[in-house]
Amino acid sequence: MRRHSGLALALLLLAPVVRAADAPSGGEARAALLKAVHFYHKQVADRGGYVWRYSADLKLREGEGVAPPGTVWVQPPGTPAVGEAFLDAFEATGEQSCLDAARDAGQALALGQLHSGGWNYRIEFGDKRKEFSYRFDLDWQPLPDPAAGDRSTTGWDAWKRRKYRKNQTVLDDDTTQAATRFLVRLDKARSLADPKAHAAADIGLASLLKSQYPNGAWSANYDRVTDSPPPADLYPVKKADYPPDWPRTWPKDFTGCYVTNDDLMSDCVTTMLLAWEAYGDERYLASAKRAGDFLLLAQMPEPQPAWAQQYDKDMHPVWSRAFEPPAISGGESQGILRTLLALYRATGDEKYLRPVPAAVEYLRRSRLPDGRLARFYELRTNRPIYMVRDADRRYHITYDGTDKRIATHYAFTVGSDLAQVEKGYRRVKESGVHERKREDAKPEMSASLAAKARSVIDSLEERGAWVEQGRLRGFDEAPAGGVIDSETFCENVGVLSRFLRATAKN
Repeated sequence: MRRHSGLALALLLLAPVVRAADAPSGGEARAALLKAVHFYHKQVADRGGYVWRYSADLKLREGEGVAPPGTVWVQPPGTPAVGEAFLDAFEATGEQSCLDAARDAGQALALGQLHSGGWNYRIEFGDKRKEFSYRFDLDWQPLPDPAAGDRSTTGWDAWKRRKYRKNQTVLDDDTTQAATRFLVRLDKARSLADPKAHAAADIGLASLLKSQYPNGAWSANYDRVTDSPPPADLYPVKKADYPPDWPRTWPKDFTGCYVTNDDLMSDCVTTMLLAWEAYGDERYLASAKRAGDFLLLAQMPEPQPAWAQQYDKDMHPVWSRAFEPPAISGGESQGILRTLLALYRATGDEKYLRPVPAAVEYLRRSRLPDGRLARFYELRTNRPIYMVRDADRRYHITYDGTDKRIATHYAFTVGSDLAQVEKGYRRVKESGVHERKREDAKPEMSASLAAKARSVIDSLEERGAWVEQGRLRGFDEAPAGGVIDSETFCENVGVLSRFLRATAKN
């Protein structure tokens, strides 16, 4: 499940508006930024990689679970997210030390790339490394592929077991996509002169291209090594529709092929568009457009013209995990709408705009009394669905949003971003032209940005750490000295980098 603590962002949004005399100078922001990068690179990194959170003394570590030394995380806000923050700092300062930090993060990811072409949630550098089918050992010697010679076309669906070592590329939670995007940025920042980063980016992109279904979708994960894409005769291209019926309890399997859950498709599109911008290779644009075509196919018909989290081969919404029923999703649908706007801006093809009005109108009339959206709306009836868990830890559907038994580990209601979606839609419709990304675009200086930079600088410890109160998973007590959060680091580095770029612009 994608992690969003929101701690750093909430603190920044609460920062007071500063007077001009209190705004930090460019030199002050630069010094704080370089100190923070140096601390994370030299004191926090493990072979160039990172996890989600640390105790302030760096003795305790966590990703989605406890992370002992020798384990780093790929799943954001792990190694790729921190690496992107280093690149932001490099672009803002031009300092080689920031690029060196990004290079080391890229090498950690290259050492964690699997023979299947992508990444698992974590990378092992210790004793558990032998459990995975990595492309290289720690001395950069190529490792034999245990699955070499297996050219079967079976196993295109998720969670298939294999007799060889763990070789599962994960697209869930922006894992492989985030690693690939960072490596593409790093490759470009180093002028394609880093063979390890370039090869890892190229192999990651090739893996995504080969794993894309005929209709343009992707699964949540795969461990295949075949050079052939999924066969069209097994995965026909169809329009989404309602199933004749669906089980009200989890069938204890994963029958879906095509996944939008946790913005998987949106993350893939973003990755392919970035690769196209970086390399000018039309294969990546074509892949993004095929993904967009899937999103057009996956829009459900009336009376619910939005999107589900997962579809089977017949393009019927199906169960995913035990608390994710076949349903229309208020969360993923909003992400898909933003992605369709991004595809129009990249391509100028108006077909990506056509689904927007009906989907927005449907979601507007589906809002809850508090203005939010349900994560799940029952197929056809449009009743909001919530999940409760009984004493045996089994999940059951309820339609009562006030039921105190509703599971709290999952967001069964989500915020509404429909106003921003409509604003973006009107802007592109009124302009009549698509908008290509401008790489030289710089942020504007504002009182809000200056206030955020002031707050970030003032909260930086002398050693270069941002420490906050919090807990770590798997440990009974909160660390007495507080925690260091990679998400906070990335947010704060982003603020200082934007401030410096805006200062340079003025």
